[in-house]
Amino acid sequence: MCIIIVTFIYTVNFKTRKQFKDKKSKNVSEDNWLIFENTYEPIIDQETFDTVQSIRGNVKKYPDGWGEYHPLTGLMYCADSESKMYVHRTSNYKNIPYYTCSAYTKTPCGTLCPSTHRIKAEAVLNLIRETLKDIKKYLDEDNEAFIRSIQNEMKEKEKIEIEKKKIRLTESKNRLQELGRLMCRIYEDIILNKIPNNRYEILNNQYETEQVALSKEIKDLEQQVSRYEKETDRARKFIFLISCYENFNELTTTMINEIIVHERDRKGSQTSKQKIEIYFNFIGNYELLQAELSEEEKQKLEEEERKDKLHQNYLKRKASGKQKEYEDKYKARREQKKREKIKVLERVGIPLSGYKELNTKEALN
Repeated sequence: MCIIIVTFIYTVNFKTRKQFKDKKSKNVSEDNWLIFENTYEPIIDQETFDTVQSIRGNVKKYPDGWGEYHPLTGLMYCADSESKMYVHRTSNYKNIPYYTCSAYTKTPCGTLCPSTHRIKAEAVLNLIRETLKDIKKYLDEDNEAFIRSIQNEMKEKEKIEIEKKKIRLTESKNRLQELGRLMCRIYEDIILNKIPNNRYEILNNQYETEQVALSKEIKDLEQQVSRYEKETDRARKFIFLISCYENFNELTTTMINEIIVHERDRKGSQTSKQKIEIYFNFIGNYELLQAELSEEEKQKLEEEERKDKLHQNYLKRKASGKQKEYEDKYKARREQKKREKIKVLERVGIPLSGYKELNTKEALN
């Protein structure tokens, strides 16, 4: 039997209370609970608990028509509408899962998202496997280089912002200590009748309001600074997590935070590229340095770019109406040639069916 922890509270007192009339226990509202945290040693750490709750919150509570949840459910997001992507399975007895944007089908269809962003789930899983294999290969060569690469990905702008937050944190702590001294001073002044009661109430309320705001700001700043300073620990946690896998044949969602799917470069093309952003837990969207392309790969890439340009030109002609004019003109010309050929056959005395059979025999020979 599997037990899933849904709360991180270890000791709660006074959840029930006996009534003096019937001597029976009655449930007490959560506002009147007395909660004592960290009374016992936790079974799991807070970070793991938050990850599990995030995964459970993204998945529907009832099974679908196929009886099982897909491992990527709740992790796939559309790049254009930022909406969740829902899993579908084809009903041709192959049970092939694929994901589409949930906002595309909202009424009227196509207003919230311009396309379905459809992608096969197996393609995403294969991409995750290959990415993790490459990362693990990099880790086997040099762990410290991987940690340094994670740290170097943090931009200079983030470092400047953190320095500003550290300065603000120091100022806020100093101001909070100063407020404590000021409140003690005005309390002494009211005891010694040096200031009137109304003046004391105004100052006391003002200091208390500022104290509450500063306490909240200090807590937020400390969390942000601590998160920045623990980048190395996050990289090491990811290393420990990825070391638990050998061949990545079976993947779990503990190492994936979210996956963002973009639309294809050419809609409707099975060979067109489709950008996928994979955000891992602890390290985010990490991409290894790509090796230099070979001549064959460069030629293939140039050919794909040429096809993309042709397709974009086709879409522009279609949007402007030029493509429709060209197709109508070509169709009229083709019909004219067909009528002229039929007239020639009728004049010579050859039936149209016999002409088709003659062309078929010549093609076979």
